[in-house]
Amino acid sequence: MSDSARTADGSVPAPLGLTEDRPVYVVGGGPGGLAVAASLRERGVRAVVLEKSGDVGASWRRHYDRLHLHTTRRWSALPGLAMPRRFGRWVARDDMVRYLEKYVEHHELEVVTGVEVSRIDRAPDGTGWQLTASGGRVLTGRAVVVATGFNHTPRLPDWSGRDGFTGDLVHAAEYRDAAPYAGKDVLVVGIGNTGAEIAVDLVEGGAARVRIAVRTAPHIVRRSTAGWPAQANGVLARRLPVRLVDRAAGAMTRFAVPDLTEHGLPRPDTGLYTRARQGAIPVQDVGLIDAVKGGRVVPVAAVESFDGEAVVLADGERITPDAVIAATGYRQALEGLVGHLDVLDARGRPVVHGARTPRQAPGLYFTGFTNPISGMLRELALDAGKIAKKLASGK
Repeated sequence: MSDSARTADGSVPAPLGLTEDRPVYVVGGGPGGLAVAASLRERGVRAVVLEKSGDVGASWRRHYDRLHLHTTRRWSALPGLAMPRRFGRWVARDDMVRYLEKYVEHHELEVVTGVEVSRIDRAPDGTGWQLTASGGRVLTGRAVVVATGFNHTPRLPDWSGRDGFTGDLVHAAEYRDAAPYAGKDVLVVGIGNTGAEIAVDLVEGGAARVRIAVRTAPHIVRRSTAGWPAQANGVLARRLPVRLVDRAAGAMTRFAVPDLTEHGLPRPDTGLYTRARQGAIPVQDVGLIDAVKGGRVVPVAAVESFDGEAVVLADGERITPDAVIAATGYRQALEGLVGHLDVLDARGRPVVHGARTPRQAPGLYFTGFTNPISGMLRELALDAGKIAKKLASGK
């Protein structure tokens, strides 16, 4: 639905059969927000999605070109619409974007683009929530679901000397493909899934030299072993004791993944699931193991600082790459939106998610701010059903 389809007070006219004066506002038009809106609509609850960009799935459109989901097609679909078999088992970025566009059409969702919500407050009458949005809009809803995304705002560490670096320095959010780096010496900082995949892409795209800066050695798992996806292990792990999963994962890793210690990537001392619960998701191999074994991607120590043309590493080594790509994660950037409501923890993430609401903020929901080992899209779909059930019940 276009921005011009509003009523005079800035709200969106309800479609036939959904006539609530105060809809549920969903902030964010990514997979999480769309899944909640569809689940609410299925239960007869009017939901209006507010998306600040011009299209749904904005963050997916910005991802690097070679990206494929690390979760299976079957377990990545949102409620009410399967992904087409032609997408293959590991869905490509462009197919994911097409799926989100089709999802809006299939469920006839109310999506208003070009509207950025800057602040959420209790409604003056105390019975709902008031949203302050771009264009001077003030909207009131019975409830609000915040789904602005885990990967919202690129986080670039404030390294000493960073601004004086004479080479190219970009965050991974700006990386699209390896073409600009052909023939160059490139340092990738961070060995999460994004950093690992970008490093492999650089090697395959013709970079002359690729190093990857590692602060803490990650757990590396095969995306699939004998046809069994790593995601299935993650789903099972959610129901088992942490120590048991750590032991089982350690045995499986020793069987399926070679020891890369002599290549600069020792096996972690901490168990896989223990690390996952601390927020460090395992790296799924899409070519990193072979690239490290073959010396095409060389692990080095973490970045400590910059000094002119040089990058100073934690072990004292100085290197002079042509370019640095910082795969250093994202901030959720929720402080301006809801920070005044005392609903965020010390890391700036919601204190609760899914169908639970903060005690001091009933009717305010959050989805998509965790990075579960079982797959984010799967958990978003589960969250959507729980949130919709709660709101439809009127509780």
